[in-house]
Amino acid sequence: RECMEYRKITAVIRREAIGKIIKNLKEVGVRGMTVTNVEGFGEHAALYPDGRLAPSTKIEIFAYKSMVKEISDVITAIAYTGSSGDGIIAVSPVEELNRIQTRVPPTHS
Repeated sequence: RECMEYRKITAVIRREAIGKIIKNLKEVGVRGMTVTNVEGFGEHAALYPDGRLAPSTKIEIFAYKSMVKEISDVITAIAYTGSSGDGIIAVSPVEELNRIQTRVPPTHS
């Protein structure tokens, strides 16, 4: 299997949205993800003039290219408030992906 079929989706969102996002991603077939509480700032940095960092949650998902739009749509639909700080979604190509246990790429099943 060509690894270029895979994409890494990284989303940074408001923490309060994560529970519903995880539930909905599972419903559309996402079988794995990494979720990390992070801090940072983006365009809304002016809201924190004292230098504090905004609490956020980062989601990382490796998925087939064919699932990227659906995954992005789920995250966007739930995370969207229309306010500064809703977050970002980035999609990157994956050069190589192997399961440590089997030492081979995962299968699409």
